[in-house]
Parts: sequence; C-alpha cells; structure tokens
Amino acid sequence: MAVASAAKPRLRDALASPKMLAILVLGAASGFPNQITESALQAWLKDTGSTNTTIGLLTYVGLPYLLKFLWAPLLDRYPLPILGRRRGWILAMQLSMAASVVLLALQDPALSLLPIAICALLVVTFSASQDIVIDAYRTDVALPHERGPAAAANNLGYRAASWFAFAFALVVADYVGWRIAYFALAVGIVLFAIGTSFAPEPKYREAPPRTLAESVVQPLRELFATPGALALIGLVMLFKVGDAFALRLFTPFLMDTGFSLTEIGLVSKAVLTTSAIAGAVLGGVSMVKLGLLRSMLFFGVLQTIANLGYWLLAVVGKDFPLMIAATAFDNVAGGMGNVASVALIMGMCHARFSAFQYALLSALALLPRYGLGGPAGVLADSAGWDTYYVVSFLMGLPGIALVWFMRDRIRGLDSTRN
Repeated sequence: MAVASAAKPRLRDALASPKMLAILVLGAASGFPNQITESALQAWLKDTGSTNTTIGLLTYVGLPYLLKFLWAPLLDRYPLPILGRRRGWILAMQLSMAASVVLLALQDPALSLLPIAICALLVVTFSASQDIVIDAYRTDVALPHERGPAAAANNLGYRAASWFAFAFALVVADYVGWRIAYFALAVGIVLFAIGTSFAPEPKYREAPPRTLAESVVQPLRELFATPGALALIGLVMLFKVGDAFALRLFTPFLMDTGFSLTEIGLVSKAVLTTSAIAGAVLGGVSMVKLGLLRSMLFFGVLQTIANLGYWLLAVVGKDFPLMIAATAFDNVAGGMGNVASVALIMGMCHARFSAFQYALLSALALLPRYGLGGPAGVLADSAGWDTYYVVSFLMGLPGIALVWFMRDRIRGLDSTRN
C-alpha cells in the first residue's frame, strides 16, 4: 500500500508540466477557426435574412470534421520537411486556413449561398486537418495520469480562443461589417501559425508506420481488437449527443428569443466561454481524483440536466438573468463532459497511430453534432425552441446508461495504454 501510494502521481506535478503550456496554445489554435464557419457564419446568414432551415442545412459544411479520419493516415505516415512530424502539418494547415478565410470574406450571402458554402468548406477542411495533428500531438505527449489535465488545458485554450473569435467577429460586424470582421479573423490565424513554430516537438517512443497501408490497417486492427471495442465506440458517439444537439443552433435560438448580436457576442458568449473554461479546469482537476468512470457518470448527468435551462428560457422569453444562469450551468457541465470525453478517446489511442485513431474516434464523437444540423433546423422551425430543448434532454440519457454498462472496461482505460 505504501508503494502504491508513493507511486500515485500528484495533481501539482501534472499541472506544472511544461508540456501543458504547449497543449494550451495548440488548443487555442484549434478552437479559433471553429466558430468562423459555425456561430459567426450562422449570425452572418441570420443577419442577411436566411431561415433556420437554411442555416441548419449549411451546417453540413462541417462534414470534414467527421470525415477527417479518411486522410489522417497520410498525416501519420508522411511528415513535412519542416518543424518535425506534427508541427509542420499544423503550420501548413494554418496558412491554408488564413487564405480561405480571406476568400470567404470576399463573398456576399445576399447574392448567393453557393460561394459561401464552398469557401466555408475549404476553411473547415483545413481546420479539420489541423485538428488531426493537434489531437495527435496531445495524445503523444500526455502520460496516463496527465490525460485529465491535458484535456482540460486543450479545452481551456479551445474555448477561450473560440469565444474570442466569435465575440470579436460579431462586435466588429455590428459596427463595420462582416467583411472586415473576417479579414481580422484571418490575421488571427496567421498569428497562431507564427506561434506554432515555437512549440516543442514530442519525443516519440516508436517509429511512425513504415507504409501507408500499415498506417491504415494496423491501427484499425489494434483499435477494434480490444475487448468491448464496439460498445466503447458507441459510448464515444452517445456521451455528448444531447449537449451537442442543444448547442447546434444556439445563436439562432438567442436571436429568435430577442437578443441582439452585440448582446450575444459580449454577454452570452462571454458567459458561455468563461463557464466552459471553469468546467474544463474543474473537470480536469476532478478527474485526477475521481478517475475516468466516476467522472463520466457525474459529468454526464450534469450536462444532460443542464439542457433544461434552455427549455425554461424558451418558455419565458428574453430574460438576461435566466439566459446567463442557463448558459453558465450548461457550459460548466459541458466543459466537464468534454474533458471526460477527450480523456476517454486519448485512453483508447496508441501513440504510434494517434493521428488516425484519434481522428476516427473524434469524428464519431462529432457525428451527432454535424449530422443532426438539418433535423435541428427543421425541429426548431416546426415545433419551436421549447420542444427542441426537451428533445435535447432526452437525447442525453442513453449515454449515461452506457457509461454504467461499460464501467469495468472504462476503469481499465485508466491504466497505461500508449
């Protein structure tokens, strides 16, 4: 017992690791472009008269986030000749993203949505590719006892940068227009590209795959051969489905409820991001003590109950205190749930194939978020926002039940994997 106690990693040691700073910054680089083609684009379209159904259909430009596993093996197998195995690809994707955002800024949704969709698709494709390598980087450098803090650092950076990009875009758009706002966002991506060159490259314990075929076949065999693999993959898909559905059309929901662009950008999104960051930090710290299983159970219950706050706001109407309370509760719980979800995926990955395996698992986790955009818009228009949020609550229950059913297998993921 004394030996086990002495060997148990301390929270302070995990948080003080220098690699956490790199994970934090790269998490911010991952989060910054996300809202450019989601909430900011939804607000732009809503501002020019698009319906919720149209906005919901345009969310399918996010499909590369689901399909990124298709080209992830290339990023595992073929490093670029600059900045090492991971950072070279990150830099290339960031510069490509910046150029695509500039092209998007030059379009006019009032004239045609097709060029908007094409440009947004380019941004998402490069963003998804960047995420492949950033996720692999985090999985490569984090030890088992560091997965909770690493997930929290990533979430903290992601949420902070995502909110800043969105809030900045809405406020600038409110005063000088959407084109200038998107030009400024492109500059922000370039700044992250400069920062990427200073991040340390992981020290790899194993060589990368020797052939492209090996980078596809072996990680699939390794992933699906583990006991309970299919059930764990189902859990990856279901754990965040209710929370993801609740936030899928969050900006149009607030606009329909009567909040202005500036109110959403400065109040709602500020509360959303602050509470999500608090949830990520609380979740990461708690996971070191609770372990993965208890964290997933507790965090899953919280994030499901939190959806009812938006149902109450839909019933009451525009109400600042209620909006702030509902947004804060939901995103503290959602931030904690994100930490558990990321830690679950990290525990399922092997370092040698982390780009492909993480991309595949994270794509499955995002499937409900991007696959339900069309039905979400139709449900909001046809049944109203109150029904929408009752449905989001019910969608969270199966994931909690599956966590309990898979409790023994989840405990096993807390041991050394990579």
